[in-house]
Amino acid sequence: MSEKVKIAVVGGGIVGSTTAFYLSQHSQYEVALFDSGIGQATSAAAGIICPWLSQRRNKQWYQLAASGAAFYPQLMQDLGEDPARSDIYRQVGTLVFKKTPKLLAKLEKIALKRREDAPTIGKLAILSPEEIKEKTPLLETTESALFASGGAKVDGALLTGKLKEKAQKNGASVYNDEVQLTIELGEKQPYRLKTETNQYSFDKVVLAVGAWLPGLLEPLGYAVDIRPQKGQLVELHLDAKTDDWPVVMPDGEKDIIPFANGKVIVGATHENDQGYDLEPTKKQLRVMLDEAIEIAPGLADADIKGIRVGTRAYTSDFAPFFGEVSDAPGLYAASGLGSSGLTSGPMIAKILVQLINGEVTYLPVRDYPIENYIKK
Repeated sequence: MSEKVKIAVVGGGIVGSTTAFYLSQHSQYEVALFDSGIGQATSAAAGIICPWLSQRRNKQWYQLAASGAAFYPQLMQDLGEDPARSDIYRQVGTLVFKKTPKLLAKLEKIALKRREDAPTIGKLAILSPEEIKEKTPLLETTESALFASGGAKVDGALLTGKLKEKAQKNGASVYNDEVQLTIELGEKQPYRLKTETNQYSFDKVVLAVGAWLPGLLEPLGYAVDIRPQKGQLVELHLDAKTDDWPVVMPDGEKDIIPFANGKVIVGATHENDQGYDLEPTKKQLRVMLDEAIEIAPGLADADIKGIRVGTRAYTSDFAPFFGEVSDAPGLYAASGLGSSGLTSGPMIAKILVQLINGEVTYLPVRDYPIENYIKK
């Protein structure tokens, strides 16, 4: 019987948890997931799956995000979840507001064109204030909005929890530890992960730590093009049946995402000058909540159930990257996902697993060149 390949995944956010889950489905691998639980970008993600209505001009980013949105039903099936009933992920549609009717019409035109290659976008329609009120009783607006029926919401905490649970059932080990990485090329298992109490050796390692990637690679002589961005979310509770309410995307940082059982997320902030700070900022949260209450006055009476703070990862040109690190065969990394991590993260994870398996990848890895952002 051949010896199993030992693979470590560092980082338990959306990319790391999905990678560990899919690796654990292969009997030839012995999988370990290391997750300190500190500052995950997933904690700063609002949970909106609707990339088709973004007006970012980066074609590679859009290709990745649209593919990620289309992949979600398959991910739910692989997890044994019913997309029509799951509290983790549900297609409920997305309402997008713009400053003027002209801009709204322009967005509809873009979306109709994109739907030709992305049928997941579903039905498109500009809804009147009365039609909006029917879909989301919470909203009070005199403006119209573009509705995309294929838009979805995903609870990142529930999703990563389910992925880890399934990975463990498949035999993966999960360690709640922060690690340091060392490399001994030429050794049978060249990658060493050191925690406060133990040291482990692996054949391959996947680094999925987002904004914290420089801390692992810079001590090894790599320059890493990553900067952190702080994001804050507020979790509210309403005495209402919110399960099937659509996601609401007004202008600004006050997206409103209703989940099951009265749970509503508002956010998230995008704070570029806070480094790796994970302390809630009352002023920023208050401004964000006040803006959300303008369009959804009922939120003023909602109970605040919690505040989430995370750190997103951005590259200097705002593009994501993933693949095998140069001069380190068997060492893989992904980062730079920014605020679209929950959308594109599972697809990136699936591609990383395909790379490790030596399979043809869903998307060409050359379009997301890791060597442009991690240099020896």
